[in-house]
Amino acid sequence: MKINIRLYRVYLNKATHGLLQINGRSICLTIELPWAANQRSISCIPEGRYILKNRFSPRFKEHIEVLNVPDRSFILFHPANNAMRDLRGCIAPVSEIANEGWGVNSRIAMSKLLNKLKANLPSGNVTLTVLEATDEKIVKIIKKGKL
Repeated sequence: MKINIRLYRVYLNKATHGLLQINGRSICLTIELPWAANQRSISCIPEGRYILKNRFSPRFKEHIEVLNVPDRSFILFHPANNAMRDLRGCIAPVSEIANEGWGVNSRIAMSKLLNKLKANLPSGNVTLTVLEATDEKIVKIIKKGKL
């Protein structure tokens, strides 16, 4: 079964905040680095469509890799609660957003995301569409920092 996840973003000065949805249902919020022209290690990834696959490492355990990001490699979904300290272009699922670039309960949000996708990740049937949030309801949720 093909699954398309949408990551709706709000761009801020020191971070990028987002909302992840599967089939129109909100799963979790996200924190990322601010947009800085796709520069390695200091920018979030460009808007676009990507394939996701499961990945394991001793550091992050089970997590998700974002494939085919232009001029980037090893872009991951992994737990992190502080975008500036813990991310180098990756995406951190969070349960809440406390302040600009700061999330809460990232491991819980990561577990929730993996549970929704785990069965479909190995097949390459999970895609991620990253876009700027334009719907006022979505923008409001992201700015509020809570689902």
